[in-house]
Amino acid sequence: GLMPWTAPWAQGVEITDDFGQRVTLVQPAKRIIALYGAYNEILAAMGLEERLVGRTKADALPPSILTKPSIGTHMRPNMEIILGLRPDLVIQSAGRKEALLMVQQIREGGIPVAVFHPTRFAHLLSVIHRMGILTGEGAEASKLVDSINERLRKVEERLKGVGQRPTVFFEVRYPNLLGAGKGSIVHDIIQKAGGVNCITTDKTMVRIGMEALIRDDPDVYLVQVGPMNQNPSHPAERPHYQVLRAVKNKRILMVDEQVYSRPGPRCVDAVEALAAFLYPDRF
Repeated sequence: GLMPWTAPWAQGVEITDDFGQRVTLVQPAKRIIALYGAYNEILAAMGLEERLVGRTKADALPPSILTKPSIGTHMRPNMEIILGLRPDLVIQSAGRKEALLMVQQIREGGIPVAVFHPTRFAHLLSVIHRMGILTGEGAEASKLVDSINERLRKVEERLKGVGQRPTVFFEVRYPNLLGAGKGSIVHDIIQKAGGVNCITTDKTMVRIGMEALIRDDPDVYLVQVGPMNQNPSHPAERPHYQVLRAVKNKRILMVDEQVYSRPGPRCVDAVEALAAFLYPDRF
């Protein structure tokens, strides 16, 4: 139970978010709204899902989130509903300054907001640590970080000494083909799974023409299925794709967008699954 005599001196907490803003709470957050689904997954993985008091329309994980009131979309949440839920912390994801207008409004409503934008595992683990500080659950955060690191280490162990690493193309959207560039967590997933991303641009997503794809001719072709790429046809059924090595060799994998493209605890599942697909003899 709670020890009432500790309450008056509840410890304040502070972090610096990914935009260099200091986020200070008088006590660890108990009522949290994440405007980006991956942070719900992180909190759930830390055993804190009961602290979530709202969700965006698109969120379905953890399953208990569906019973929480919807506050609109990630980019256009409803301010009145947010303020009415009296959160003591809002967490947003943003890669660009424009996304911060909404954050400013929420802060003006007196609610602290932390903004994160991890694009690498190392960065994701730092976000988990900082969420541990904000919730007063540093030990739970460390446990989650350790388990992710341990799983990544096991994959790396099995890939010791592999020779030529296969080149991989990750389809973000089709048609009007977009591929995942170096600015996405997908890039880190591909590398940690023992592949080489054939897109070398620093952007998150890169528009790519058929000629360039044929020129790159990746060994392996991944297709994400999810909100960005709703019902993609199988590459083997696309007329121009017959010339691709990945199609000829049947090295095509359809994957869940939310496991691969969303920086959360399940990205390590993606590394394990992709490594096993790339190197079946080692897994």
